[in-house]
Amino acid sequence: MKRLCLLAFLATPLWAGDELTATGDLGLVIERATGSLVLVDRSDRAAVGRIEGLGDLSHASLTYSPDEHFAYVFGRDGGLTKVDILTRAVVARTVQAGNSIGGAISDDGRLVAVSNYEPGGVKVFDADTLELVADIPAAGKTIGLVDVPGRRFAWAVWDTGEVFLGDFSGKAPVITSLGNAGKNPFDAVLTDDAHTYLVGLFGEKGVTAFDLWDDAAQPVKFLTDYGKEGEDMPVYKMPHLQGWAFTEGQYALPAVGRHKILWVDRDSQETTATTPVHGQPVFIIAQPASPFVWVNFATPLNDTVQVVDSRSHEVVATLTPGKAVLHMEFAPRGAEVWISSRDDNKVLVYDTKTREKVAEIPAEAPSGIFFTARAHQTGL
Repeated sequence: MKRLCLLAFLATPLWAGDELTATGDLGLVIERATGSLVLVDRSDRAAVGRIEGLGDLSHASLTYSPDEHFAYVFGRDGGLTKVDILTRAVVARTVQAGNSIGGAISDDGRLVAVSNYEPGGVKVFDADTLELVADIPAAGKTIGLVDVPGRRFAWAVWDTGEVFLGDFSGKAPVITSLGNAGKNPFDAVLTDDAHTYLVGLFGEKGVTAFDLWDDAAQPVKFLTDYGKEGEDMPVYKMPHLQGWAFTEGQYALPAVGRHKILWVDRDSQETTATTPVHGQPVFIIAQPASPFVWVNFATPLNDTVQVVDSRSHEVVATLTPGKAVLHMEFAPRGAEVWISSRDDNKVLVYDTKTREKVAEIPAEAPSGIFFTARAHQTGL
């Protein structure tokens, strides 16, 4: 990361001598055991600071403001924390529920929404002040919250299977029911073109798709026949759908309760192939600008990462980065992948061309890795 000091010529006393920090290659790593964040620099492959006092981060995620200046962290204890990554400080915090599971920022960066397990529902806050803007109740746990273009958010309800679209572009929010996805939706994801909202089902086989470009979107189920032969294994960790890969005109999806990846044609929603893999997939993430997807797995087989070619649907590499691999994050153009190894207290950096480790960064029980490039991606 380049750090520049302004030169003396055309001196302006306000800025003279100040050190400028670019945010484009910064990122945050969640330290789940200590309620803290490690600020990392991709160019230097190094930790450059730590931010503490964020509560229970045992299951946490975050998103960024459009200018990459602030991070909004969603904690297991219901905490919503606004962090200044330049000053490396907490600037605002509210415990807005008893148990939250994630959140999103609107496309204009003005609203932050949080989905809650307890008491359920979605709360929406002003991104500047964290003042409550809207409180949308639900008849159960809310999951799969994503931002949708047009200052909107979509989410699903575990207990009822209902899916909602909230429009916050006017003076008052407009909440629309999109229909019922099915039994026990466990997570959801928005496709990279913001066209389709995909909801994964735990209580029954299948995935339900909602066409958000259609003003009268209807639920369309697919993958309803997979796994009908043979028995499912216990699910030790629920797959995370925001890691579903979209590549080569396909969805690469985890077979819940199976050691398989399912490949589905994006247009026809027909299953085209399956790939046997090391364990139960948790994250399946597309390597940018390549035909490859990288997969990590649920306990007890969580010391392994596999690379799969989306053209042949074959495993082309198997890596063992460390104990309890929880998350992977690619550099925006795909040159590197950063991998958290919780039980080794390390973040490992791999060159994606050679698939060789090029760096290690110490961190206390690291889990999620989030680069500031996420500020410019829809659905995160």
